[in-house]
Amino acid sequence: MMNKELLAPERLRQLPRQFSWIDQQLVRGGHLDRCDHWAWALYLFLVTVSDAQGLSYYSDTAVSRWVKLEPVQLAAARAQLVQAGLRAYGKPLYQLLALPRRHEVPISARAGQVRSVGELLRQITGGAV
Repeated sequence: MMNKELLAPERLRQLPRQFSWIDQQLVRGGHLDRCDHWAWALYLFLVTVSDAQGLSYYSDTAVSRWVKLEPVQLAAARAQLVQAGLRAYGKPLYQLLALPRRHEVPISARAGQVRSVGELLRQITGGAV
């Protein structure tokens, strides 16, 4: 096992009063594979500016300015984060969502519908269940 020592103990990161830490499950859970770099730039911005509930509200103009995205890129990045189940959006409010576990179906894929396990198995197997 590697012996870890702080490289700069005087700069030890402390939990800030406001929420702004990024969950390691973004990497370990494979969430980074679902989105391009524009989506991750938007995600980092939202993590930085969100409150403890994951809520923030910035206009498209402000987000585009801060993240350096054109309107088309911003819309695509937003859509990727929704598809990956990482955030919800209701103009102008963003909500960062708890990271889905690997076996969970993203909210956007369910389109708000509750499905039984049998329905999901039938869909996966092409009706052979």
